[in-house]
Amino acid sequence: MGRARTIVIWIALVTAVVVPIGAAAASPLLAWREPVYIAAGFAGVIAMSLLLVQPLLAGGHLPGLAGQRGRRVHRFIGGILVAAVVIHVAGLWITSPPDVVDALAFASPTPFSAWGVIAMWAVFATALLAALRRRLRLRPRMWRFAHTALAAVVIVGSIVHALLIEGTMETVSKAALCGMVLLATVKVLVDLRVWAIRTRQRA
Repeated sequence: MGRARTIVIWIALVTAVVVPIGAAAASPLLAWREPVYIAAGFAGVIAMSLLLVQPLLAGGHLPGLAGQRGRRVHRFIGGILVAAVVIHVAGLWITSPPDVVDALAFASPTPFSAWGVIAMWAVFATALLAALRRRLRLRPRMWRFAHTALAAVVIVGSIVHALLIEGTMETVSKAALCGMVLLATVKVLVDLRVWAIRTRQRA
């Protein structure tokens, strides 16, 4: 891969991640919010941005981060993603415990809450599966299928959750980020051919 192309790819990725965060920071809705609420909101924005990086790492599409190095960074980013989700939920709990309880019980009147909770549990399940991979002795194909299936739930749940919320994230940059996350995920799913395990079992 040429140096110019490498630079373009990294500039595009950084722009795709930074612009939504910057737009959220400039939101007038932050004017009268408590610091804890703002921190919780930005943790959610950062988590959404990291969802663009993860499939690109998994598919080996980031220059200089292919192979074993890319897998290490993928695991590291996964840990940051889990931490961001925890901060997001914990911050919302501190500012409004009843709303979080309703969301966790799927009793909230706001549809975005249910999608957020689904994505949250899928993030935790994905991390737990990765932590227990060796102990469970999963075969590589089964691991890839299970990990990717959970990741797909995370992606879909997070995208719907973000799009339904009318909050600090700017509408256009949020929609663009969600679109890029979806496209990157579909691209990697096609490249990895996770359905091959099912095809070979039938053969």
